[in-house]
Amino acid sequence: MDSSHPTSAEPLPPDQAKYIPVPGNLPPSTPPIRVLANLYRSGFDRSPPPTDRRVLLPVLLFIITCASTYWAMLRPEIVFTDHVLVNGRIGKAIGASGQWHDAWIYMLCVMGMLLAHEMGHFIQCLRYRIPASLPYFIPMPFTPIGTMGAVIGMQGSSADRKQLFDIGISGPLAGLVVALPLVWIGIKQAIPFPPEALPQYHLQDPLLFQLLIHYLHPELPAGQELLINPVLMAGWVGMLITGLNMFPIAQLDGGHVSYALFGERGAGWVARGVMVLSISYMIFSGVYTWLIMLMLVMYIGIDHPPTANDRAHLGWGRRILGLASLLIPILCFTPNPISLAHR
Repeated sequence: MDSSHPTSAEPLPPDQAKYIPVPGNLPPSTPPIRVLANLYRSGFDRSPPPTDRRVLLPVLLFIITCASTYWAMLRPEIVFTDHVLVNGRIGKAIGASGQWHDAWIYMLCVMGMLLAHEMGHFIQCLRYRIPASLPYFIPMPFTPIGTMGAVIGMQGSSADRKQLFDIGISGPLAGLVVALPLVWIGIKQAIPFPPEALPQYHLQDPLLFQLLIHYLHPELPAGQELLINPVLMAGWVGMLITGLNMFPIAQLDGGHVSYALFGERGAGWVARGVMVLSISYMIFSGVYTWLIMLMLVMYIGIDHPPTANDRAHLGWGRRILGLASLLIPILCFTPNPISLAHR
């Protein structure tokens, strides 16, 4: 909690008082941890805002996304049993079996990361009484990963600057809490593959993957491959989706964080800079993987709408955390995730 939290001697205007959780009548000797717990809990004590939250559609999309992620790993010609991964390269695996078991592991890991991510947003919306939908998962059948993440709809204009920051950053952080151990375990358990195998595809590793592969497999010769496993593949998908969400544009999670950090003017310049770099990369590299999403962002608008109170104080803790979170796309995102290998 910020040091700027008002005391009873500093009354707030009526339009701002509703955003401040009140600790209640606690004695002066109350331990600090109980005070903080009561402050956080008080955000849930108020009755929830009126909402016509849909249930059937989110549940159906969740089930369909479970099926699509299961099917993605079950297809040996696309994801697991025929592929290997290390340093951005994939090759054929020989004599692989147990595909249904791998599919279950991959599905549970991916859905667990996505659910943690969206619950990070949703719980903060409940805490601040911001009307929000249940998570809408996005199935992507007949693709190597089976999903393109999930979204929640929320009434962002009801949140002030600090609340927007908390809502925006909680999702990626919650997702990373699940994803990072999976990445570590997946890379640690991966075994070397015969170097004479001829790769069919390139699976580009994010910077974080490259660093962990070098750290966990220092004995691996240059050009040597690692057999991919379902946990490792799920971690790679989690990194990709988290890195993409943290781009500081529009109303992506990174856009929320950027607006809270830099304000309307600063966030606008950051968003435009990211768009220019993205378009320039596509033109000079000839890689148009994200062209449709880029056009969608431009259609919706790259500027973030104002909050209910842009003057709400963030505090240095949130500022430092927000600036550090802007490194997530650099560490986790891959601009050309999967491509055909040149023979």
